Amino acid sequence: MKNKKVVDMTSGPIAPQIVHFTMPLIIGNFFVLTYNATDSIIVGHYIGANALAALGAASPVMNIMLFLIIGICLGMSILMGNFFGEGDIAKLKRVISTSLITGGIFTLVLVVLGFLFSRNILELMNTPAEILDDATSYLQIIFVGLIFTFIYNIYASTLRSMGNSRVSLYFLIASALLNVIMDFLFVVEWKLGVAGAAYATVIAEAFAALFCIIYVRIQIPFLSFKRHEFVFDKVLLRTIVSYSSVAAMQQIALHIGKFLIQGAVNPLGVVTIAAFNAVTRIDDFVMIIQQNIGHGTTGFLAQNKGKGIFDRIRKGFFVGVKMEAIYTIIVSVIVFLFAAELLSLFTGKGEIAVVEAGIRYLRIMSLLYLLPALTNIIQAYFRGIGKMKITLNATIVQIIGRVISAYFIAPYFGIEGFALACLVGWICMLWYEFPKFWRSWKNIEI
Repeated sequence: MKNKKVVDMTSGPIAPQIVHFTMPLIIGNFFVLTYNATDSIIVGHYIGANALAALGAASPVMNIMLFLIIGICLGMSILMGNFFGEGDIAKLKRVISTSLITGGIFTLVLVVLGFLFSRNILELMNTPAEILDDATSYLQIIFVGLIFTFIYNIYASTLRSMGNSRVSLYFLIASALLNVIMDFLFVVEWKLGVAGAAYATVIAEAFAALFCIIYVRIQIPFLSFKRHEFVFDKVLLRTIVSYSSVAAMQQIALHIGKFLIQGAVNPLGVVTIAAFNAVTRIDDFVMIIQQNIGHGTTGFLAQNKGKGIFDRIRKGFFVGVKMEAIYTIIVSVIVFLFAAELLSLFTGKGEIAVVEAGIRYLRIMSLLYLLPALTNIIQAYFRGIGKMKITLNATIVQIIGRVISAYFIAPYFGIEGFALACLVGWICMLWYEFPKFWRSWKNIEI
């Protein structure tokens, strides 16, 4: 089955395949982050520090839901990649249809519960009263938009499992640009405040989902489902759940940790909340690219595991290591040297205290970025060979170390304490996963 819309990565030069597959993922997720970053930049400049802090308070909750859906779809895509690598299109279709049905129902439940309990969740996080209403409005609108988030991610994951990561990138770019335009309309021109930023994000996500649906139906003929092919396969559901639940838990474990850390940030006041929101947006841009180098490597490894080509798994892993190292060294230097300029993107001219606090945090983090690069490529290896529980356990170990450290260190060191807590978390993660990686690496078939 040869189709220019999909890519077989089980033969041919390894480095170009991983690079060509990964670059659209990196660029695509860069544009995913522009949704939230654009909200923060425009809100911070045109409304003020309180509005920026409201977005910061809402973001950990929003990210848990967002990355829960992304993680579910990532787990599904690994299974899809295995069946595509085997050439079993009938089973691939059953995985897709079962995933759409199960994931759709799960997302609707999230939407309802999230909308109803947004304010209660924010109150549990000790969100200051002066930003509680804005944070609640923003979060409720974002929860409704999770429907479109799921539709986009399940279609994009299906395409990526077959080596096509470019198309979803184009749709993300289009929707990200639309989000910028809508942010200016809703926030700057129509003055709808923080809620306006949420409306802009949801509308842009809806367009991305619509573009994916239309493309798959027109351009991928063998994924056109006849009525009898769109089924709910109970047997496959168990496998899908085992992959997706572990991938989802691994994705959201980090953001559950951020949710808990936000509870330590909020008592430090609006300035610290606003600064923490700005610096974590910058961290997200750095680390999402590290993560997607890992995801691109995972896609390569999964296809080759499907065919049992273990020599290519080894070589592909080393290509991923080199990509992580080169990128991280470059970006660490940029963040250290231009911390003030990066933070000024998120704040108005009078927010000197916010910028000064953020600079102290960012310069420490820039010295630590190689650690998450290393953990991400090891995670990619375990995901690609199907050992999902190791990746989940490693992430949980990291979060436990980071959260406990944050609550002990931050009261003494302020915002810098949250950067030091990240260091503790990454050390704990490597302590857990590296011995398992080394044993697996020595025993993998050649």
